[in-house]
Amino acid sequence: MEETRVVVQAQESNGLAVSALVLGIIGLVLFWVPFIPYPLAILALIFGFIGLKKQVKKGLAITGIVTGAVTLLLKLLFWIGFVGML
Repeated sequence: MEETRVVVQAQESNGLAVSALVLGIIGLVLFWVPFIPYPLAILALIFGFIGLKKQVKKGLAITGIVTGAVTLLLKLLFWIGFVGML
């Protein structure tokens, strides 16, 4: 009687890319809250650039970088508009 062996290979993941995406989305959602989007966007950018070094899930890393950059850009435009109203 032959013994059958099943080999299961774990999928490689990119936790930093996923973290960048999540932080970027939360930063966009909490855009109107003072002071909270800044660290979220900066961490999204940092984790996204580090996550790009891995070969898997690069799309998530790029999306995290984009959402972090958009959050910072929106905050910058908000402050420019706010100062312009004064």
